[in-house]
Amino acid sequence: MKPQKIILYVLVFACMSCKTNKKNDAEKKSNTYSSNMKFEYVGRAAENEGMHVWGSSPIEGKDGRIHLYAAQWSTKTQKNFSGWFKDCEIGHYVSDNPEGPFEYVGVAIEDKDGEFNSPHNPTISYIDGQYQLCFIVNENDDLVYQRIVMMVADDLNDTWRPAKGAEPDGTILRKTKDSTVWNYTARIGVSNPSLVKYKDKYHLYHKSVIKRLSGKGHVYVYGVVVADKVEGPYNQTPTQVTSRAMPLEDAYAFTMNDSVFFVSRDFGRSLGSTGGGLLWKSADGFNFPKEETTRAYEDLAHYLGEEHLKDAKAYRGKKDGHLERAQILFKDGVPTYLYLATGVQTKPGYGSSSHVFKVVFD
Repeated sequence: MKPQKIILYVLVFACMSCKTNKKNDAEKKSNTYSSNMKFEYVGRAAENEGMHVWGSSPIEGKDGRIHLYAAQWSTKTQKNFSGWFKDCEIGHYVSDNPEGPFEYVGVAIEDKDGEFNSPHNPTISYIDGQYQLCFIVNENDDLVYQRIVMMVADDLNDTWRPAKGAEPDGTILRKTKDSTVWNYTARIGVSNPSLVKYKDKYHLYHKSVIKRLSGKGHVYVYGVVVADKVEGPYNQTPTQVTSRAMPLEDAYAFTMNDSVFFVSRDFGRSLGSTGGGLLWKSADGFNFPKEETTRAYEDLAHYLGEEHLKDAKAYRGKKDGHLERAQILFKDGVPTYLYLATGVQTKPGYGSSSHVFKVVFD
């Protein structure tokens, strides 16, 4: 063998070893952190004059910048905040710093009305060397037909395409037609997706508003569908993962320490007010028990003070600023920043906006 070839093989092996070591180091680093996370308030994240910006899902791009994908709609189109399911689109924001300020880039997913109406509540992930953008749409402003869409891309230039296992428009999950499945009674379809890879399977968590066991009223519950490939199809047996006794909203799923975690809104006042949220833990990704659930964060007034918000405009909820749509930014497999949405605004001319918190481990 010629010396040049020997050198080339050594360099290739060294590069492969370097990539493997970096991946292993990141996994080891994420597994050394305690699940006892705390969130320190930093400030506003994404906002847009004349627009509601609802939720911000973050990802560090290959360019080293932080990209946020957020639901947005004009403050002028709807007076009662109902624009979220009538006139919404998904906006793209970028910054060199996770704490902002964030610059508005443009529309990532447009509202096509009709059967692909009002794309909302996006969550972005980077799994197996590919970006996935999951969100909800409805049909003709009717929430009964809420469903989940998955788009994929190789970069963050908004050249999104439907997942291979989805319907032609990207629909990856609809309300079940099987009367034996837990969310057959769902009142408004399936919504609010969160995607993770766990033990070589792909878990798509989602919310359904189902009937209470008493038969009176409805309750917010989460379930999961599992696939062998990240682009689906996700048509395996759907499973309920949270109890009717602990209603939740806007659950964001992530993996750490060989477990699956949720950060969600405490919709049923299980451990505090509905303005704050919960941190859930599951040892298998299918059961999130109450005894493993702790209080995660409080409402905006807890961090800024009621005096700061006394002259604020409440587009949604009260002036205490309840926080919703938890989304987390990761660095080397470790949670670093939490982004939350609120309907309370102190800046004239702006609608709802997202706020950023730094993740601190005990």
